[in-house]
Amino acid sequence: MSETGSKIKTGFKYIYLVVFFLLLAGVFYPLINDLSLDGVISGVTVLFVGLAGGILLYKSASSEKRREIYFGVGVGLIAISLALIFQITGRV
Repeated sequence: MSETGSKIKTGFKYIYLVVFFLLLAGVFYPLINDLSLDGVISGVTVLFVGLAGGILLYKSASSEKRREIYFGVGVGLIAISLALIFQITGRV
């Protein structure tokens, strides 16, 4: 595969993730009801932080060298994501 095709494929992966997270966060609701997009931006941020934590937890299971670092940072990012969820919902 050519280098250009590989870059396009990688770019498409990230665009797909962003679009999926926007839809998951409910991007159409504020657009239909003339509301602010702050909730959608917060939701996408929470999803990306949780995804990064999950990826690092996966890497901790498959890595030999930096297992403890990946595990600690992954659990920390998931905890931050959970704290953001509680903050968004007003339970803190």
